[in-house]
Amino acid sequence: MDDHSGHVHDRAIDIHAHYFAQSYLDLFNEQREKYGTDYRPGKDGWHLKSPIAEMGPLPNRMVDIKERVAEMDATSIAVQALSLTMPMVYWAEPEFSHKLARAWNDDAVAAHKAYPDRFVVFATLPMLHPDRAIDELNRVSKLPGVRGVYMGTNIDGRDLDDPLFAPIFARIEALDLPVFLHPQQTVGGKRLGVFYLSNFLGNPFDSAIAACHLIFGGVLDRHPKLQFNLPHAGGALPGLIGRIDHGWKMRPETRHLANAPSTYLRRFTYDTISHSLPIMEFIISMVGADRIMIGSDYCFDMGYERPREMVDRLRVSTADRALIRGGTAAKILKL
Repeated sequence: MDDHSGHVHDRAIDIHAHYFAQSYLDLFNEQREKYGTDYRPGKDGWHLKSPIAEMGPLPNRMVDIKERVAEMDATSIAVQALSLTMPMVYWAEPEFSHKLARAWNDDAVAAHKAYPDRFVVFATLPMLHPDRAIDELNRVSKLPGVRGVYMGTNIDGRDLDDPLFAPIFARIEALDLPVFLHPQQTVGGKRLGVFYLSNFLGNPFDSAIAACHLIFGGVLDRHPKLQFNLPHAGGALPGLIGRIDHGWKMRPETRHLANAPSTYLRRFTYDTISHSLPIMEFIISMVGADRIMIGSDYCFDMGYERPREMVDRLRVSTADRALIRGGTAAKILKL
């Protein structure tokens, strides 16, 4: 994927870009009676209904790869890492969950094959069924363009330190793939059901909860080579890490952890979706510019339409800007 002019790190790489595969969407209508699922294309965009979420109208460019490439060109994004988002695949029975994952993964790999310099893939797995998840992981890890694994900050309400997931994490670590997280079925219930608070607050809190389970639950200690990405600039974790460190010193519930929670901050990477220059600069001061990568949240209204602009405005060195723009992502994604 290197261009031959030597300016490898000038490529802007977007690591938080959502894609809905047509074959995945079509499956929603195939099983409509069993799950109450529904996919409806329309002029103003398309709608999706699942047992855990109703979404729409969503723009066709989330499905149409050609439209996406044109938009990437217009916003100077060289590479997108494609990922599925809500409603993911965890709500379905084993076979259908696996089928949904397989359909999405194969379509995303096809997008990579069509534009090998523009797209890589974060594979999605039927996480509640470890044998199936590992089978799918073994299968997709051999396919071109697969550069990481994507999963929820919780898996249908189960936290990531649940022993159910241990064999999956062991296999991901053995394959040397990074894990990228995304909030889904977030905390807050009815209280966050108004004013879109389920997203404004629920998403960043769910990322912080996931990170704390990975830290205190020992996942990061048991899998020293596993690398996790926290979306939305780490959510609530960076701003609360002082409080979490203090609690670790004071409370018996967390004394089993040998090192302070803050020492794990660099085990994570973070995207730029903070919508605040001072917050972004604070996070860089906490974790280092080499742990930050461009994210757009393509193409939801809570993301960036021009994700490079935040990076261009940061008060950082030229070298650090190059890392955030694409250098770190190129290294982690082996581009």
